[in-house]
Amino acid sequence: MAVNIDADRIAELTAVESAKLNARTQGSKAMFSEASRHLSGGVASSYQLRDPWPIYIERGSGPKIWDVDGNEMWDFHNGFGSMVQGHGHPAIGRAIAERYPKGTHFGCATEDDIVVADALSSRWGLPKWRFTNSGSEATMDAIRIARASTGRDTVVKIFGSYHGHHDTVMVSIGVDYDEIGDHDDLASLPYGAGIPDATVQMTVPVPFNDAVAMERRIERLIAEDRKPACVIMEAAMMNLGVVLPEPGYLEAVREITHRHGIVLIFDEVKTGLCIAPGGATEKFGVTPDLVTLAKALGGGLPSGAIGGTEEIMKVVEDGTVYQVGTYSGNPLSMAAARASLEEVLTPDAYAHLAHLNDRIVRGCEAVIARYDLPGYVVGIGSKGCVTFSDQRVVDYETYKASQRGDLADLAWLYNLNRGIFMTPGREEEWTLSVTHTDEAIDAYVSAFDDLAHDLTA
Repeated sequence: MAVNIDADRIAELTAVESAKLNARTQGSKAMFSEASRHLSGGVASSYQLRDPWPIYIERGSGPKIWDVDGNEMWDFHNGFGSMVQGHGHPAIGRAIAERYPKGTHFGCATEDDIVVADALSSRWGLPKWRFTNSGSEATMDAIRIARASTGRDTVVKIFGSYHGHHDTVMVSIGVDYDEIGDHDDLASLPYGAGIPDATVQMTVPVPFNDAVAMERRIERLIAEDRKPACVIMEAAMMNLGVVLPEPGYLEAVREITHRHGIVLIFDEVKTGLCIAPGGATEKFGVTPDLVTLAKALGGGLPSGAIGGTEEIMKVVEDGTVYQVGTYSGNPLSMAAARASLEEVLTPDAYAHLAHLNDRIVRGCEAVIARYDLPGYVVGIGSKGCVTFSDQRVVDYETYKASQRGDLADLAWLYNLNRGIFMTPGREEEWTLSVTHTDEAIDAYVSAFDDLAHDLTA
């Protein structure tokens, strides 16, 4: 039986660590004041916000970053997992430098587009590819392709999963526990304002890790003459920390969607190239109709991709769907992606990531056992997390019901004050790069040990 962590003790430590972090980031405070004059909210994206001010970063090198106050930190944030190559990788820098004097944008195809598409086709086993500039563009276009291919409009998504910031998928994310709805009839709710209700109601959420519930909902939609065009889902892990698919779940979803003639989209924006050379398709042996990539693809430059079967991508090739974008396949992004695929994300690199992740998982498990903490550890590829819950989280409902958000927030503060830069919030996780070392792992586990010691003292 794990020890009971007193909420008052968490609040006490949170106040202490918040004061420490604020004292260490006075340069960020000053920059926030200046930034807020013309940069809305002082940041370029709402995901960069933090109360009372954001942390502004000056530079990065390999596995480390430095903020504007000069604080040196091991980077386990990695641009929300985009920088699996590490900061300033020489192979990617060389490719960009060689490309730049040859021209940085034409709005036309270049050789690197072909090379990158060939490499992705080989890794994912999907023959046809197109490029975008972001994950949001990739999932938006994939859904449009699925709708055109099937002639249907309804989209099924996993409740609580994020698939970018376009209207269709800004549905049923970040919902309070009492607003989730019945397990077999989960609510379609907008994620913020400005999303038309008609669009919200066209997107139907289902629980993760329950293929039977998914099929029941699909059958009801068919009976209502609302047969879905597609199911879009995070396949390798649901991004609530890390929630892995249960054994047989992905295979069941593949069988259900195939039997009903529904396009299956694996959103691998966060996991593609980060958990295996061929993402979830390779890791779990399940091939979707469409896959979306971004983040790590561009090696630090904006890039996204859509891969699909011959049958599904016909609507792009025959002009039925206008899959367009001025900067799609930008020469700098494609040069970086090619160098990353050919020179950085090699078999040796994935072996190194596996070694590091195994080490950090074992280290955190030892801390949990030593202090009898309520929680467990999950790792996959370059990603992982400590889930502060005494029961396994398998979907959004169990996540909201059982995970200790106050503990997750306190862990973030402990990390930053001990030189570990992490993504904020209870939904995020550690991310590793090929440049991380055993020293970085030891630093992470040491920070976690400090937290555990102070919680149980």
